[in-house]
Amino acid sequence: QAALVSLGDKEAHFEGCCDWIGSTEVFLCLDHFYQVPCRILHASTGGQVAHHVDALLRHFEQLGSPVMMGGDCDASSKGILGVCQTSSGESHLLVLDPHWYRNDAKHGLLAGARANLQQNGWISWLSLDSLMESSFYNLCLPLLPSTEDNTL
Repeated sequence: QAALVSLGDKEAHFEGCCDWIGSTEVFLCLDHFYQVPCRILHASTGGQVAHHVDALLRHFEQLGSPVMMGGDCDASSKGILGVCQTSSGESHLLVLDPHWYRNDAKHGLLAGARANLQQNGWISWLSLDSLMESSFYNLCLPLLPSTEDNTL
């Protein structure tokens, strides 16, 4: 919060409050703390996210780093880990709830953590058709490749 205030993105009262941040603030934090450049894709409606599927596919093929997605009316932030296109042309996003965290003492083995993710709905495929038409969406694409040693 202090970084966003010092960068001029937020007013002083933001520091210490419980307000949520969006994809643009994720971009600012990645750049500020880790010098990771990002690209923001904007969709005015849920239906317009489909226009970014090719860019997302290229991102995951070339870089592989997770994408943060947030909206205004759809306030459920989404960590996008992949994209799938069906033979009928439908697109789906592999979404990890960014509020999930791995706690080895609680989840035990890695296989158990993966099962926990699926069983408890922390990770799932989301059809683009389920995105809200009344919400805009911003997608933050980090422009550095992910590393192989970053595992769940």
